[in-house]
This record gives sequence, C-alpha cells and structure tokens, in this order.
Amino acid sequence: MTVNRELFDQVMVPNYAPSSVIPVRGEGSRVWDQQDREYIDFAGGIAVNCLGHCHPALVKALKEQGEKIWHVSNVMTNEPALRLAKKLVDATFAEKVYFANSGAEANEGALKLARRVALENFGEQKSQIIAFNKGFHGRTFFTVTVGGQAAYSDGFGPKPGDIVHCDYNDLAAFEALISDNTCAVMMEPLQGEGGIISATDEFAKGVRELCTKHNALLIFDEVQTGVGRTGELYAYQGLGVTPDILTTAKALGGGFPIGAMITTTEIAKHLKVGTHGSTYGGNPLACAVGEAAFDTVNTPEVLAGVKAKAQLFNELLSEINDKHQVFSEIRGQGLLIGAVVTEQFKGRAKEFLVAGIAEGVMSLVAGADVVRFTPSLVIPEADIREGMARFEKAVAKVVNG
Repeated sequence: MTVNRELFDQVMVPNYAPSSVIPVRGEGSRVWDQQDREYIDFAGGIAVNCLGHCHPALVKALKEQGEKIWHVSNVMTNEPALRLAKKLVDATFAEKVYFANSGAEANEGALKLARRVALENFGEQKSQIIAFNKGFHGRTFFTVTVGGQAAYSDGFGPKPGDIVHCDYNDLAAFEALISDNTCAVMMEPLQGEGGIISATDEFAKGVRELCTKHNALLIFDEVQTGVGRTGELYAYQGLGVTPDILTTAKALGGGFPIGAMITTTEIAKHLKVGTHGSTYGGNPLACAVGEAAFDTVNTPEVLAGVKAKAQLFNELLSEINDKHQVFSEIRGQGLLIGAVVTEQFKGRAKEFLVAGIAEGVMSLVAGADVVRFTPSLVIPEADIREGMARFEKAVAKVVNG
C-alpha cells in the first residue's frame, strides 16, 4: 500500500486540507517526514505536545500502563485516574474532577453542569450563556455555538438557544449583557484561535465581579493556556482571578487524548449519578500519560523555563522583524506567541507557515493575520535559535515574493 498525501484525498472526509508533509517520527522538538527531512517543531501539535515528541517520561508511562490495564469503563474507577485527579485538585482551586477525551468534551461537560446548577438552584429562566466573539471552545454543536465564530456553527440547522456574545475585553458591553438570567460565562483567559489576545486585568476582574453579583458561573476554557503554556500551571493563577469551573486538555496528555473539567464540591454535586458520562473518559492509559506529563511540567524549573524561553522567542522574532518589517505586534504569554502581520500582509499569515515548512520549521496561524508559535515547553535554546534562523529564511521568501 502506498501511504501518501494522495491517499488522504481518496479515503478521508474532506474537512481537512493537510500539508503534503507526513511526519513519521519525532524526538524532542524535531520531527522527520517520510523522506527523512528534518523539521523544528514550533507548532507542538497545536499546543498539545508540551514536552515535545517521545519524551522519556511519557513513553515510560505509556509502556508501563500498556502492560497493566487499558480500559475498564466508569462502572469501576482506576488508579491512574484517581492519582491524576488528586494532583489536579492539589495544584488548583478545584476540589472535584471530571475526565473526558478532549477539550470540546470538557467544555461540553462544563456547560451542561452550569445549566444544571442554574436550573436546580434558581429555576429554568436562568439559562443564558455569555461568551465572546472570536472565542473558540470546540466543535460539538453546543461548544461551537458558544464559540464566537458563527462560520463554524452555521449550516447545521437550529442551534442550541439562549447563547449570546460580546467583544472580548469590552467590559461595558459585557455589563450591558449580563443579568440575573445569566447562568454562565465562558471565556479563555487568553484567546487562542481568535488571535492570541490576552485579557486585560480590568476585564478579567470585572467579569469575575459581575458573575458573582449575578450568581453566574465563570467558566475558564484553559484548553490551550493550561498546563504550563503561559508560564503558570494555569493562566488564571497569573491573572489573579479564580473561575468557578475550569477546563483543561491539549497539553494535559502531552499528545495522548485527555480532557478534564475541574470545579468545587458545591458546584460538582449537581452532576448526580447518571446525569453525564463518557465511555473512555478517565481511562487508565490516558490518565497514566497525563499524570507523567503533569508531574513533569508542574515544577518551578519548567515553569520558570517557559518564561525564559518565551523571552528568547520574542527577542529573535523582534530581530527578524527589524530586518523585514512584517509584523505590527508580537503578543501572547509564555510559549503561546502570536506575531501579527502588518497591513501589507493582511490575510496572508498562512504564507509564512507554508514557507516555513519548506525551510524546515513548523508553525501555526491564529486567524488570517497572526502567525502562532506553541512549541514544547522544554525546547532547548539551540532548537529555538535554529528554528528561528529557518523561520527568517521563510519570512525573507514571503517578502521577496
């Protein structure tokens, strides 16, 4: 069987348009394709591979658990799930954990829980959910409707109701929307897909105060920002704003699919037996790998290292920009970095990504105007410098047409 990019077009549903490059192995922050061409990975599987590729701690956890037990369903619990839940609880504001397989599923659980809490505590009139334009919360029908990009939720028939949106960082608009009929507010502490936009201090604290005032639950979607990405274990810890419910996935498994919703005992009690579930959620394989990833990231050395590496990234990007004048702003937190293209390159961020692949460096975009970097949290300095040297060649090619 010839396994190549053409086979994708023959056998796969056409909702993706993947690169012609097919990676076959990775080690640390480097990846090799079918032709044994090497790439430096600044994409990290979209902020998932928090420890790069084939990190020894993750490989060891997977192999060891793979020879013990893979799946028992939630008719029984399992040791890795209990250990990981305890570590999540000990490291955060939360007291209770629900495991799922993805960020979308964690968000789905959070939204269902919020509706349930409001219904049982206040009555059925309290059902409104507020979210933010350009926000992204997953691709289930509920989460994609809560997400603030109508293009992703249009065209599938009637949408879940009582969901409204306003602009991120616009506290006045938010204050005008929220009322005693609001059951939940879902927000990213830093908008990822929407363009790497940080919440202002005033906005984050203002949203928290208004949620408290109106008995609305504040849900932080930390699917992309969580598990060390910003240089804090979770971004809320750097904001000084504590949500009622937090969702985490992506880096939580370091590449193995896992998601979690975490909250307080008082809120969690509304998901009584039978109200929500997941066949694979909390399975031993995922939780064993998740525990290894969490333990490895949740150290002062790694978290401080994220901030140091971020500084180097920003310096090198600024040097590239001094030469080529292609970015109007470099923004983000920790190793969630967005380079905003100038007016001249508006709508053309993807050209930098494509040119980068040709030069042996993998990056991402966040919308049409932002080049995004989400590398391994433990990427060596030498790989940052080499990757940026390759990226500069890519920038030069785009600039010179």
